[in-house]
Amino acid sequence: MKRAYFAGGCFWCMTPVFREAGADRVVCGYSGGEEADPVYEDVKAQRTGHRETIMLEYDPAEVSYGRLLDIYFENVDPFDAGGQFIDRGHSYTLAVYYTSEEEKALAEERIRKLEKESGQTVCVTLEPFARFYDAEEYHQDYDLKNPEAFERELIESGRKRAGG
Repeated sequence: MKRAYFAGGCFWCMTPVFREAGADRVVCGYSGGEEADPVYEDVKAQRTGHRETIMLEYDPAEVSYGRLLDIYFENVDPFDAGGQFIDRGHSYTLAVYYTSEEEKALAEERIRKLEKESGQTVCVTLEPFARFYDAEEYHQDYDLKNPEAFERELIESGRKRAGG
């Protein structure tokens, strides 16, 4: 089993796409800041320097890191430097936290390709993985625990069209 770390805006919204893609476990949490043991209210208020991040545990024989990157880029707006959809501020900006030079190289390749194809600058930070803090329990598997509220979040955030 391996782990991968992606900041893609609202961690609730990123969880199901990776679970459906074959990740064995998806955990909501925080990465990128200096403060130890951050809490949601402080992260959301932009006081800690962390981003909402998901940690994926996956079997590379079942799903490759390259495929995880594809899924990541398919589910974010890589050209938005201010956050994702209605979620604004540093804690909702995009980052790939790589754990090896191979992961870094794959992410750099995807970014170069996307910039070449689009003619736009990709606003995804690549950072070496340092630390991941699990988010509070009520954030974990939010889509499964609160399906109606989660559906409303997807629509209200602009990630999904009503009826779509």
